[in-house]
Amino acid sequence: MAEGPAYVILGRGRWAKKMQPVIAREERRVSVIEETRQRQSESSQGYTSRLAEAMKGSRAQIAWLCVTPGPHVALMIQAALEAGLQVIVEKPWYGSATDTERLQALARAKHLLLAMHFEYLVHPEVRDWRLRFYSGEGVQFGGHFLLGRPDHLGIPAIDNLGCHLLAIREFAAPLSKVGEVQCAYEQPDERLVWLERDGQRIALIDLLKGSEHIIQDFMKTVEAALGGAAFPFDLDFAFRVANRLNALAARSPA
Repeated sequence: MAEGPAYVILGRGRWAKKMQPVIAREERRVSVIEETRQRQSESSQGYTSRLAEAMKGSRAQIAWLCVTPGPHVALMIQAALEAGLQVIVEKPWYGSATDTERLQALARAKHLLLAMHFEYLVHPEVRDWRLRFYSGEGVQFGGHFLLGRPDHLGIPAIDNLGCHLLAIREFAAPLSKVGEVQCAYEQPDERLVWLERDGQRIALIDLLKGSEHIIQDFMKTVEAALGGAAFPFDLDFAFRVANRLNALAARSPA
């Protein structure tokens, strides 16, 4: 088995079951902690302590939180950081500004990576956009993220799918104005992002193309960051994306 960090997955749902073989195929040791729910009689401190001990016992270096978003995620992040693990969190991020600042400060104090899983940000064409359009004003951003399967998580499509689109905008073209954004379940698969200037489309990415190994590429980006490479996709980044999503929902409440 190739040398590399060991992973522990927290979760027992559909996504956790999908991620385990993906990580294993990269010749990384991967274990699973399925008992991640806070017990009725369990305090927040007791909950984080229990999870921290379980993660320490896994002998992993990276914790991947494959659970649905909610208040429990902040406690799980805290537990992983207190256990001394690097952390990958699934989108979308619903944490408050206070949670975001507190957890980022804890990660910095412990010299640990706290990463939000926006896998499309490592897509080569998205990286190219960052070089070409990052400082481009007068550009309008648009995107469609339509998913063929039904919703398994109970998360609004604009949150679960739209966060991918607005993360691309925040990373690659943050000065662009948000235009048309469509997200939906149970529709023919379509994952497009584009930029327009003066009503003319100047760039288009079909995210379904060139994304066969996008999760594995994200893993490589995370592992490179452990060696000192830059990694901008932290909770601060995720919080900015969440604010953009909130503004979009307020603009288009339907």
